[in-house]
Amino acid sequence: MSENNLPSGFGPLDDVKVIVSGVAYAGPFAASLMADYGSQVLSIESTVAPDMIRTGSVFQQIHRNQRAIALNVPSEKGREIFLKLIKDCDIFIENSKAGQWSKWGLDDEALWKVNPRLVIAHISGFGQTGLPEYTRRGSWDAIGQAFGGLMSMNGLPNPAPPIISNPYLCDYFTAVYASWGCLAAYIKALKTGKGDSIDLAQYETLVYTMGDAIMNFLNKGIPYKRAGLTNPKYGAWRTYQCKDGQIYCAPAGLSAMKKGLAFLGLQHGSEDIPEKWQFTPAGTKGAKMLEEKLTEYCAAHTVDETDKELNAVGILASPIMTHERMVDHPQYVARDVIAQWNDANGDAIRGPDTLIRFKNHPGEIWRGAPRYGEDNEEVLRELGYSPQQIDALYQDKTLAKE
Repeated sequence: MSENNLPSGFGPLDDVKVIVSGVAYAGPFAASLMADYGSQVLSIESTVAPDMIRTGSVFQQIHRNQRAIALNVPSEKGREIFLKLIKDCDIFIENSKAGQWSKWGLDDEALWKVNPRLVIAHISGFGQTGLPEYTRRGSWDAIGQAFGGLMSMNGLPNPAPPIISNPYLCDYFTAVYASWGCLAAYIKALKTGKGDSIDLAQYETLVYTMGDAIMNFLNKGIPYKRAGLTNPKYGAWRTYQCKDGQIYCAPAGLSAMKKGLAFLGLQHGSEDIPEKWQFTPAGTKGAKMLEEKLTEYCAAHTVDETDKELNAVGILASPIMTHERMVDHPQYVARDVIAQWNDANGDAIRGPDTLIRFKNHPGEIWRGAPRYGEDNEEVLRELGYSPQQIDALYQDKTLAKE
């Protein structure tokens, strides 16, 4: 780490400067993905109150590798500071209700007047355009899952109610797409000198990733029916009980059909499991036979035995990994999936390591999540503010800190 709380040059994004303003998950996690690979990320929190997830452990992952200031952006002096920060920035990410930044006099055109090459990402629940009764609404992950249709696909069959998919799947999808969009626009800005504005609606990220479910309905009129513990397409895909725990089996592919079925005492090419089948379709007699065989086999073996033996004959299977099992599993350990770093108090924190493994320009964890307003003075000094001016900004509540 360099002396001024900036990354010391690592990863494929080491020359990209990012500012993020938003609470909870979607916007901050989009910036976090870039911070893990070298971007200089500055997180702006409100002076009214810290980010509500500061009290949760996940804040330590989502805001690691970043600097933080608490700035009253809508105020006159706050806008002045914000525009100075934007002048030397490559990407600005905000998540709020549609039009919030325009109300503060900080719409796209105002930002491009200061920095024409700036990439701006607006993340909201329902988009920047559309029906006002929706664009004015806030949204949480669960609301995105409900409106985006994902919730209707999960849970036991009717009349049981649909259920949410944890943890915060809609927020994380939104963050990944936002990060991708920002970097695509950044590449274009490098070539043209002209930035772009991205309008990303949280719920639409789920519509985009529904695969067969929405395509079958739109083109064939086939509605998706919740299947509960089973797969609506692939027979025998489900969780099975072993002697000492649970395992998920997903038999499909020619290897599973030929070697796997024979291992379980079934014949690929029989009347009930025709040779042309590469999986047993849900609801067929063949699928029921295979499910019964797997149930019988798993009940007689441990999780580790089942995992090893079924995979060896082409039937893909995986233990249902609990957090306790993850920590000591040899594959997790071999790939350093869990990392350790220090928080702002110097205490050890454990959490997921950087995800994408770059061979030549790997990511790093160089700093824990900063305290509320921890980097106020440093950032303001870089903009040319004197200690006296910074003190005055605290006095008039333009700045705040712990």
